[in-house]
Amino acid sequence: MKEVLLWVQTTGEANVQFAYWEEGKEVDLFLTEQIHTVKENAYIAKIVADRVLPGKTYQYALFINDQKLTFDYPTRFKTQQLWQWRTDPPDFSVALGSCAYINETPYDRPGTPYGGDYQIFTSIQAKNPDVMLWLGDNTYLREVDWNTRTGIFHRYTHTRSLPEMQPLLASRPNYAILDDHDYGSNDSDRSFIHKDITKEAFELFWGNPGFGIEGEGLTSKFQFNDIEFFLLDDRTFQSPNHLKAGKKTILGKQQLEWLMDALASSKSPFKMIAIGGQVLNTAAVFENYANHHAEERAYLLKRIEEENITGVIFLTGDRHHSELSKYTNKAGNVVYDLTVSPLTAGASKKVDDVNEYRVPNTLVMQHNFGVLDFSGPRKARVLHIQIYDADGQALWDYTIDQAK
Repeated sequence: MKEVLLWVQTTGEANVQFAYWEEGKEVDLFLTEQIHTVKENAYIAKIVADRVLPGKTYQYALFINDQKLTFDYPTRFKTQQLWQWRTDPPDFSVALGSCAYINETPYDRPGTPYGGDYQIFTSIQAKNPDVMLWLGDNTYLREVDWNTRTGIFHRYTHTRSLPEMQPLLASRPNYAILDDHDYGSNDSDRSFIHKDITKEAFELFWGNPGFGIEGEGLTSKFQFNDIEFFLLDDRTFQSPNHLKAGKKTILGKQQLEWLMDALASSKSPFKMIAIGGQVLNTAAVFENYANHHAEERAYLLKRIEEENITGVIFLTGDRHHSELSKYTNKAGNVVYDLTVSPLTAGASKKVDDVNEYRVPNTLVMQHNFGVLDFSGPRKARVLHIQIYDADGQALWDYTIDQAK
């Protein structure tokens, strides 16, 4: 409500600054501080616009070396409304998806390109969501990348440079979690030797409110209107999948207990928990929670039941298909897992998992994205889930009412 983070990456050292003004009032212009971008930080500047008011739409302009840049798409942002004690919470929407692979021929596997349908980002922008939430594998580190800082920064930069992505990045808040491909190699875990570099890259390229618990990992949380989103890190604390002895973990004790504390104190009608891999899918395959880390999964679901937490919805990716899973615990509370994948990476050709909790007719095996619409009065909020193909055509929708 009182500040907005603006992000820019230049192609070389430069002085960068933003001007911003309330829409229609360009005479009342505000200037941010000026920052000099350097190679050490991938030529990135994160600058706060701190002279904003709640519930306003602002336009902004970017200056590089005191020269104003022009773009062929809108550069604007909206501040959140001050609605508490005044009105019902505003209606709003969140777009989401995972697995964004952007081809780079010299470093891709030979044969048919793995990435495609980049128009999906234009389709997301056309839905005009208030927020974009990236559910992991937001970039795909290749063999040439993951052993050097140069390679990791190059891959993040290459992905972020996609022209179709620019309008989406430039016009609304973008939040993210990571998964294995933007953390390290395939199925990478806490043993990955360069996780400090990928943590650095993630912090540079994303604008989450915070990064980690007491400096460890990348856990975070944000609130948009009355809905809280818990952003989990499923890599930094994950034990190797095939570890024979010792405690098997994905979230780790510190992060898991933080999550339970945060859920217990939350007044959000829907608790949106973003985590890279599927939580509810009962099939013990790939990197589903039920496969290598079933004991911790059982503990997590048991604690949600014991604390009588309502409105829990996991937001997941990873699997290169989308589906909705629904589980009712012994306390009578329904827990959901919405998987949205892939955005542009290769889609599954066959899904033969026996997921006991899959909601019928929600399995999608093509490039797709989701939109969450939150609406209704304060004590009777409604979540409407919609899944779209890469061209923005509706595939299915599902409605969840606030638990009474």
